[in-house]
Amino acid sequence: MGAVFGAGVAQGIALVTFPAAGAIFTSPFHYGLTSTQYGALFIPQAVLAVASSLAGPKLASRLGAKTVFLCGMAANLASMALLIASQFIAGQHSLAYPALMVATSFMGLAFGLTVPVINTCAAAFFPKSPDRALLTLNTLLGLGTALAPAFVAIFVGLGFWWGLPVLVAALCGGLLVFSLPLTISAGPQTEARSPGGLPATFPAFAAAAFLYGICETMNGNWASILMAGPLANTPAAASLSLTLFWAAVTGGRLLFASIDRWLPERTVFKILPAVICAAFLIVPLIPAGNAAAGLALFALAGLGCSAMLPLIIGFGQKRMPSIAPSVAGLLIACYQTGYGLAAFGVGPLENLFQLRLPHIFAATAAPALALAFLAVLLGRKN
Repeated sequence: MGAVFGAGVAQGIALVTFPAAGAIFTSPFHYGLTSTQYGALFIPQAVLAVASSLAGPKLASRLGAKTVFLCGMAANLASMALLIASQFIAGQHSLAYPALMVATSFMGLAFGLTVPVINTCAAAFFPKSPDRALLTLNTLLGLGTALAPAFVAIFVGLGFWWGLPVLVAALCGGLLVFSLPLTISAGPQTEARSPGGLPATFPAFAAAAFLYGICETMNGNWASILMAGPLANTPAAASLSLTLFWAAVTGGRLLFASIDRWLPERTVFKILPAVICAAFLIVPLIPAGNAAAGLALFALAGLGCSAMLPLIIGFGQKRMPSIAPSVAGLLIACYQTGYGLAAFGVGPLENLFQLRLPHIFAATAAPALALAFLAVLLGRKN
């Protein structure tokens, strides 16, 4: 159990390592990537994450959850090793950029293998309260995502930003060694399907995960670029915005898990998309240079995002028992599809339609509104 929940923290830090270093990647003094090049970095990550998420349940049923888990940790190690190596050739774009693309590919593989299996394991550990187990695990995942930009800021201040991937490599390597003698099981592994294929409710849950992926990624991948550029124009604000966003994600998960007696999960599920939508609409209203308002806004967005993904997965497992072992992997794949769209789509929107980043944030209120509609639909009692 310790390895599974520890992996939540480690995978959270690993996942946000690349977005947390966004200002480094786009800085002319380091890698000098354009917005389109920066966004394109995450395409192979999303593709590999989707593919590995979909393949994960079958691999777990044939090879065991432990093998899938260990492969995920090994992929994290490979990703960080390439990222560390790339900083030595940062000035040679023809070499550095392909290295970064391969590094994000390994990160997608790591995320797609690790996150579904640890979600399924966590639910299996606590069969009487799987929703709370998922919220706890995703709180730890969120803790890792909040730590990554804070660590980047610290390492940048010390003069070596690449200290973060070194730290992540050490964490994942330690978990890999620690887990070797352990038994890691996700419970009975089946590839169950209802007689007619996927349940009728699956498309709605898939759409919710996809839309949430767009909303989270706009904040998680582009907040630092917005704060480093038009909103605050300082690298410190860029790192702090991501720290506050992911800290609010983590704090919100803790909060909603602890007050579920007074504020039911179904109510939380219906409220949070409205908070996300409001945050997106406020972005273009913030005056340039008002870093404090921008930081507060991303904290609000983090609160809105906090419990959505674990609740989508948790409700999906309850509403689709015939494919319960596969739900986490399938929905993570849908989430990662939204992630890839939002991660890459900003650059073309800026170049082709001359849209400014604050206005792209405001336009993302539309997916958030659609998510709010689906949350009301899916949050109803059976």
